[in-house]
Amino acid sequence: MKPMPTETPERRIEITPGVAGGKPRIAGHRITVQNVAIWHEWLGRTADEIATEYDLTLADVHAALAYYYAHHEEIDQSIRESERFAEALRARTPSKLALVAS
Repeated sequence: MKPMPTETPERRIEITPGVAGGKPRIAGHRITVQNVAIWHEWLGRTADEIATEYDLTLADVHAALAYYYAHHEEIDQSIRESERFAEALRARTPSKLALVAS
């Protein structure tokens, strides 16, 4: 009997230049490790909820979380940079709704 290959968590995470901004992501998806970390750590979603909502396997979600915990400093820094970028963009681009209400 031929042994079945074992898929490791490392093989479930890909980094491809030009895809998802070159950020680590779940293999075969555009869902980044950063997305999963935010959903789980900051929004309090369980691995089951994330897997169900985004049509992922639990192994995918757990691999993304394992990658996040192993690289949390760089991913947290990327999240902070994204937040700063969004804040700067909001400051430069006023809401059209706010203009209508004036």
